[in-house]
Amino acid sequence: MTLAPIVALAGRRIDPPHPATPRFPLGNAPIVRERLRTLLVGCCADTLVCSAACGADLLGLEVASSLGLRRRVVLPFDRRRFRETSVVDRPGEWGTLFDRLIDAVARASDLVVLSGAAEGDAAYAAANQAILDEAVRLAQARDQATDLHGTAEEMELLLAVVVWDGKSRGNGDLSARFGAAARARGVPVVDVLTIETLEGAGAGA
Repeated sequence: MTLAPIVALAGRRIDPPHPATPRFPLGNAPIVRERLRTLLVGCCADTLVCSAACGADLLGLEVASSLGLRRRVVLPFDRRRFRETSVVDRPGEWGTLFDRLIDAVARASDLVVLSGAAEGDAAYAAANQAILDEAVRLAQARDQATDLHGTAEEMELLLAVVVWDGKSRGNGDLSARFGAAARARGVPVVDVLTIETLEGAGAGA
């Protein structure tokens, strides 16, 4: 039996104005959107699990919505605070997209808001771990509903996607840590690049 994979996604936010090191320029958003579309269509995904920050997350959710995929969203804290600190604080018109996508996810009962006391990077790191946890939980539920049995089969139903420039900032780089955490669980990882032009680098490069 071949089942469509559940995709767990995390990655870069859009760069602030005049970044010292460009990692996801706003002008690259259309390229990244198309790379994500190519990837999700190519792997026949039917579910996307991610957060909803400007950049990688919202582009992934936008594509998944257009393809009719299930979207499960994890926020590290309440929606209003997240919108202020992770959506509309960077260049681009992300607020309206966030509102529309989160409204739809909430109506489907697929919005998960963490209730821990973590702050700063710890809160976002917790959200990344919860994204993987939710993806695994969905795979386990699918496992129980089919004739698949065991962790190995569940991992075959999962794919982790890291949307980033491919260069770690060090130990505190949450995108790099997401990819490492997925690999530690035995989940295949695919990179979608945010910097290179379409020539010479595409989804999975």
